[in-house]
Amino acid sequence: MAKVKYYYDADTLSYRKIAVKKSEYYKKTIFGFLAVLLIAFIGFIVFSQFIMSPNERAVNRENENLQFNLDLLSKRISESSTILNQLQQRDNNIYRMYFEANPIPDEQRKAGFGGVNRYKSLDGYDNSKMIKQLTMDVDILSKQMVVQSKSLDEIVSLAKEKEKMLASIPAILPVKLVDLTRMASGYKWRMHPILKIRKFHKGMDFTASVGTPIYASGNGKVTRSGRSATFGRVVYIEHGYGYKTIYAHMSKIKAKRGQKVKRGDLIGYVGNTGRSVSAHLHYEIHKNGRALNPINFYYGDLTPEEFAAMQKAAEEEGQSYD
Repeated sequence: MAKVKYYYDADTLSYRKIAVKKSEYYKKTIFGFLAVLLIAFIGFIVFSQFIMSPNERAVNRENENLQFNLDLLSKRISESSTILNQLQQRDNNIYRMYFEANPIPDEQRKAGFGGVNRYKSLDGYDNSKMIKQLTMDVDILSKQMVVQSKSLDEIVSLAKEKEKMLASIPAILPVKLVDLTRMASGYKWRMHPILKIRKFHKGMDFTASVGTPIYASGNGKVTRSGRSATFGRVVYIEHGYGYKTIYAHMSKIKAKRGQKVKRGDLIGYVGNTGRSVSAHLHYEIHKNGRALNPINFYYGDLTPEEFAAMQKAAEEEGQSYD
């Protein structure tokens, strides 16, 4: 039955009945309900798109923090790569050149990163491209650091060997400069004082008082310590690397055969033994069996002025004592 409603008729000054059909009522009710649903749906869409939930805000903060750390890691990898590259340049162009070692080619430093897609497991993430690039950069940097570490180990080994060699090469006067009376005869042709013939003098003669200390000019091992018809009391020292020194005409020998000595160690005293006409030290340096001019081996002991004066005295025609 239709629901009864009334309205006021002004012409008749009375109330009249209005019959409302149920179908109209239901239509209005359903329309109102649908309108409410539509408004609620639109509100939900707006809320979900522009207003984040607490979980979404937490995930968003985590993503921002992750991106910040990735950017920071990329910057640090780049800085480390720059520093390593500078070290590689010094390694090849300074360290290895100084120690006469072959430079390490770039192919060896960067080998092992071609052909295989070793980062396939990192696909499928929001930042896959960046993550894969950073991972590859870290792997390359690690590889280069291993190569550089081995190179530095080699340089340290070469440096120690170089230090050992420099300590072994004769580099000081066998007699202290203050103890010398004069530099009697140098490395040159001269008249032998006893044989009276012109003969090449293979060493240098240092005039000093009998008993003046004589010192090893480099690290080494005494291979001969005793008497010789020509050299009198004499000491031979093998320094390694092809070097040998001879100290002749001693009055007394301090070093014994087989003894290891260091540069500056006392090995004997100036004398006048053997084929000699006056107290002096006859000193020779040999390299691979060939006599060298000792004047070129005093760089660890003389100032430039002292060296120039000694070189001038050695070139002059002076008294020969053996």
